[in-house]
Amino acid sequence: MITSYDFIGLGISYAYAATLLLVGEVLQRVVGIKPDLTRKFVHIGAGMWIFGILLLFNTWQIGIVPFVSFIFVNFILYRYKVIRALDSSNTSPGTVYFTISVTLLFAVFWRPLTFDQVPIAVAGLMVMTWGDALAALIGKHYGKHKYQFGQSIKSLEGSAVMFVVSTIVIFIVLKFLPGSLLSPNSLQWEMWKLVFVSLLSAGVATVVEAISPYGTDNLTVPLVAAGVIGIIGNV
Repeated sequence: MITSYDFIGLGISYAYAATLLLVGEVLQRVVGIKPDLTRKFVHIGAGMWIFGILLLFNTWQIGIVPFVSFIFVNFILYRYKVIRALDSSNTSPGTVYFTISVTLLFAVFWRPLTFDQVPIAVAGLMVMTWGDALAALIGKHYGKHKYQFGQSIKSLEGSAVMFVVSTIVIFIVLKFLPGSLLSPNSLQWEMWKLVFVSLLSAGVATVVEAISPYGTDNLTVPLVAAGVIGIIGNV
């Protein structure tokens, strides 16, 4: 049942998104931080709001409304270059893909009042939020050993960061989110399975990130990572 708290959650979510974009613009226009960095700042901030959604909403149908609406908002921002903090020399529609992946994963895995598997969705999305963002930053500024797959050019350094960070965030999410205030009806993972799935899904996500062209990793990486976790978790 939809409650007044859901509408409060919507207001807070949109206020958070507006504030995040505003801060990004100030960092870019006033402070002079490069768009590549402000783009990642907004990317990480948006990804972390997943936990705000879990805290604020009582029904998953309303909880995914901000994600669905920002599919269209992000497309407009991308199409017309409204927000400079999101623009870089090789801007792709990655922000649109990311909101699509969040929407799909939450729609599939988030059932807060019954058996809840939202930690799987969150783990996949944290791979994109932190693993991909840090891999891109490290790879661009410190990547010395380049490799290419199709039109996608990556670095070994960036891919190594992607694997390590992804392994860590998957482990943290699957270890501490199940049974917590944010996901009280989800099941705890056995330690051996937790370690195994963290390494395997991080490895698969690293490969997928390396071969996904032109921002599509924002869609492919969370979906594939969550898919691997879900398969192993249900074995």
